[in-house]
Amino acid sequence: MSEGAGFTLSPDEIECLKDRRWWCFLLSSIFTFLAGLLIVLLWRAFSVIFCKQDGAEYSQSDTKKDPKAPRQKQEFEGTFVTEAKDWAGELISGQTTTGRILVVLVFVLSITSLIIYFIDASSSEGVEQCKEWATNTTQQIDLAFNIFFMVYFFIRFIAASDKLWFMLEMYSFVDYFTIPPSFVSIYLDRTWIGLRFLRALRLMTVPDILQYLNILKTSSSIRLAQLVSIFISVWLTAAGIIHLLENSGDPLEFNNPNQLSYWTCVYFLIVTMSTVGYGDVYCQTVLGRTFLVFFLLVGLAIFASCIPEIIDLIGTRPKYGGTLKNERGRRHIVVCGHITYESVSHFLKDFLHEDREDVDVEVVFLHRKPPDLELEGLFKRHFTTVEFFQGSIMNPIDLQRVKVHEADACLVLANKYCQDPDAEDAANIMRVISIKNYSDDIRVIIQLMQYHNKAYLLNIPSWDWKRGDDVICLAELKLGFIAQSCLAPGFSTMMANLFAMRSFKTSPETPKWQNDYLQGTGCEMYTETLSPSFVGMTFPQASELCFTKLKLLLLAIEIKSDDGNDSKIAINPRGAKISANTQGFFIAQSADEVKRAWFYCKACHEDVKDETLIKKCKCKNCDDYSIIEITTIPNSVPNIKTPHRVTLSVKANGGRPSDGNIAQSPSPEYGTYRSQLGRQESAQKAQSQGFPTLKRPTSRGSIVNSTHNSGGLQAGIADDQARDFDFEKTEMKYDSTGMFHWCPSKGLEECILDRNQAAMTVLNGHVVVCLFADPDSPLIGLRNLVMPLRASNFHYHELKHVVIVGSVDYIRREWKMLQNLPKISVLNGSPLSRADLRAVNVNLCDMCVILSAKVPSNDDPTLADKEAILASLNIKAMTFDDTIGVLSQHIPSIHSPLASPIVLQRRGSVYGSNVPMITELVNDSNVQFLDQDDDDDPDTELYLTQPFACGTAFAVSVLDSLMSTTYFNQNALTLIRSLITGGATPELELILAEGAGLRGGYSTLETISNRDRCRVGQISLYDGPLAQYGEGGKYGDLFVAALRHYGMLCIGLYRFRDTSSSVEASSKRYVVTNPPDDFTLLPTDQVFVLIQFDPGLEYLPNRGESMVREEPP
Repeated sequence: MSEGAGFTLSPDEIECLKDRRWWCFLLSSIFTFLAGLLIVLLWRAFSVIFCKQDGAEYSQSDTKKDPKAPRQKQEFEGTFVTEAKDWAGELISGQTTTGRILVVLVFVLSITSLIIYFIDASSSEGVEQCKEWATNTTQQIDLAFNIFFMVYFFIRFIAASDKLWFMLEMYSFVDYFTIPPSFVSIYLDRTWIGLRFLRALRLMTVPDILQYLNILKTSSSIRLAQLVSIFISVWLTAAGIIHLLENSGDPLEFNNPNQLSYWTCVYFLIVTMSTVGYGDVYCQTVLGRTFLVFFLLVGLAIFASCIPEIIDLIGTRPKYGGTLKNERGRRHIVVCGHITYESVSHFLKDFLHEDREDVDVEVVFLHRKPPDLELEGLFKRHFTTVEFFQGSIMNPIDLQRVKVHEADACLVLANKYCQDPDAEDAANIMRVISIKNYSDDIRVIIQLMQYHNKAYLLNIPSWDWKRGDDVICLAELKLGFIAQSCLAPGFSTMMANLFAMRSFKTSPETPKWQNDYLQGTGCEMYTETLSPSFVGMTFPQASELCFTKLKLLLLAIEIKSDDGNDSKIAINPRGAKISANTQGFFIAQSADEVKRAWFYCKACHEDVKDETLIKKCKCKNCDDYSIIEITTIPNSVPNIKTPHRVTLSVKANGGRPSDGNIAQSPSPEYGTYRSQLGRQESAQKAQSQGFPTLKRPTSRGSIVNSTHNSGGLQAGIADDQARDFDFEKTEMKYDSTGMFHWCPSKGLEECILDRNQAAMTVLNGHVVVCLFADPDSPLIGLRNLVMPLRASNFHYHELKHVVIVGSVDYIRREWKMLQNLPKISVLNGSPLSRADLRAVNVNLCDMCVILSAKVPSNDDPTLADKEAILASLNIKAMTFDDTIGVLSQHIPSIHSPLASPIVLQRRGSVYGSNVPMITELVNDSNVQFLDQDDDDDPDTELYLTQPFACGTAFAVSVLDSLMSTTYFNQNALTLIRSLITGGATPELELILAEGAGLRGGYSTLETISNRDRCRVGQISLYDGPLAQYGEGGKYGDLFVAALRHYGMLCIGLYRFRDTSSSVEASSKRYVVTNPPDDFTLLPTDQVFVLIQFDPGLEYLPNRGESMVREEPP
């Protein structure tokens, strides 16, 4: 035995290696290449020669005799060759399944062959070995691979259009220098590691293969794969050349080999290409150094160009690419549209609130732009429940990435501060179309800016209310909230706090009024199934039990139709009885509290005094009912906000309020009552009972505009309109759905006032709308403000007159939707003009609403509310005479059995600061400028500021919480919309979608029955039948008395912030939502109530002297 340089050789191997045969392997490859090239050239030469001879054999005359003869021969030969070429082309292309399999197989075998080379090159046995082929396992495997590569070479040769160029291709040379040496090694019984490293060049096909498999789709990923594959291929191939030359030594003696392993060569090349050059490894042979000199010219260029581009592509690669991996099997929702720090923070704060129990839902945001640093930090804080992906909701590939088809719902957020609301709505509707086109059964909840754009959603074939699709129209709800504040000041604040998830923390250092208010902000709206103990009770009985025993406020119940396919939400229904599995709508502090309604058992809990001890009992009744309840749980709509057992069903009518969804339809008893009593008798009965709606003094008492003017004072606008539209004599009093008052169309010019006409008009108890708008400002949908004030559950004489102060050019564009609503006047003036404000008696109004339709400026968004703030401060700075509007009228006995003169008094405000006012703000931070005497910090959240707590400010941002509320509880949105809009129905929305305004309709039993629904009201404890509770009474006693005797459901208080009797005491009030039953009342308190419809005052404008309202000192 003798030792070579780094390895041991036997005597036989030493003798064998004295005769080097490397040239045989190399010549076989060169001969194969030259032979193939010669064959192709000869074939081309013969083809050219024979083609010319064939052309000469056929003369012109022969062609005329039989023109098809040569063509038939050519077609036969051409057809055979073409079919073979097509067959081979399909076989090697990645367009067919067979082609893709073959391409992938060739790549895999090439890499396997390269790995075999790595194994052989890493051994220390030299580049040439005298080893019998039969005992060389790696060579046997490599031969099998090379046979396959040879077959693949011939298939590629057949498919090639230009055979000569095919012979000169790079991958053809790879085959020349790797396949023939495998067969030579069998004959010579020796192996030469040779040029097998050229298989590394096959790595350049990786990008093509990944595209065939549809793995690489973007240009950046394809380019990155190309650069990486080129760099690695060149690197590994050059390392193989260095390994061969250094381990072989210099020819012809080969007596100076430099034994380097293949991986040492790989290391040496990367150090050299990067110009680091440690010097620990270097080339010793002349051939190795010569190759390195020329390679460095190429290697350095590749390193200098590829590496920076690779780093750049990796750096610019979307950080938020990839695909959603829902490994834990959690449900997820996709949120898209307007994704900013503000919108996302508001959404997540409400969606992930602790009061929602276990929110096991992952929130996935999809947006075309990457998040900024602030938004990125927000995502990191919620990384366990929130993911962000960069992409477009309009791209099906991106929809697939976030798995929209598996999502629980898709939410589309709108930009509330956009320059063009219609364009914003159009973009969001297109997003819905894209989502529905990708997955037609996905539930979609969308925010829209403008009411009239809701109609376009109905054009989407797969848009279906029944599957939970819903739209939150910001203009509709915003103006609806403000409209309800005109009827019950502060109600907008109460409702906004109810559907927003908030936690309150009281403190001894905090003023009492703030603690009372904050306790109310912690209340939210929940749903729960009522326990079997409630079955058979009337709604007032159930509501009283919930309040007194369970400390819960039951607002409404879900009433199912006889067939069980349809359901409606009945708010404080008259005479409705609780049936099994009835869903109740509650106001409570948390979902745990609401569970008491489900756990309550009369047998077990009747004597329990502490409501916190009402837990699930184990008596037989509850167990039986639990079985019934479990069988009725649907799983189509999520309801995390309610306890786990209860899941609100998607109603058969799509979850939208139908004609009867708002309140309980008239009971048989009510129908009999109505048929037996005439107007005179019902009026007498109402007065004799002292019904609170007759006697309740609202915060701003309403002036009654009679349809009969017996003279004495200048006729007001209401009287002029009464002559044009006689409510009692007309056949069509309501719209076709019976939900709103209706009158024949009026031209805008008939309703326009100038300043002198307005000053001579008796305007009292009206609503003044101060509207800032340019002639081309986007429409805000004033009908959404006026329609709730024209709901049919008001009697005609109860409707408040609406006076709009603003630009007639703008109002003319809105008028088409207002022309069929009664009691509207327009003053062409400026809301900043004190003369115009005095002309419309702003000091005598029930509410002054300040709106702006102007587009916010991009330069400084904080100035978006400048006109509204200036108008608010202007009115507060005004002073007025201490006037009292007096109207004396004699009402015929047919209307009033008392036949006594009715004196209507309304004491006006002396100071503008006492004028009831609500200002709409675009930017939340501007609320600090409304009240100059408050001490709110500029960074205080909107709901904690004094103007919002007092109900004098409203911002559209409070509606952000409705997205979460709608997702978790679809019926809650239906309930809110029912209370706010005054009774909008799907039928009405279809009518309004036509763009022609309200349609009048003849009164039928069905439409008249729609009037019997609850409405929001506000009663005073200063006078009236409930005044006794204002003298230090308790709220619980008031709640029970109002519900038992008058059917009114109390939901909160509107209390003076400063209860002292000093002259300098503030006249501001604040909202107390759902006070505890031991809450002490004050005579100056006003109570928010849900009032049932009273049919006895249809044509009776007489509310008697009880309507006289004087503010207590």
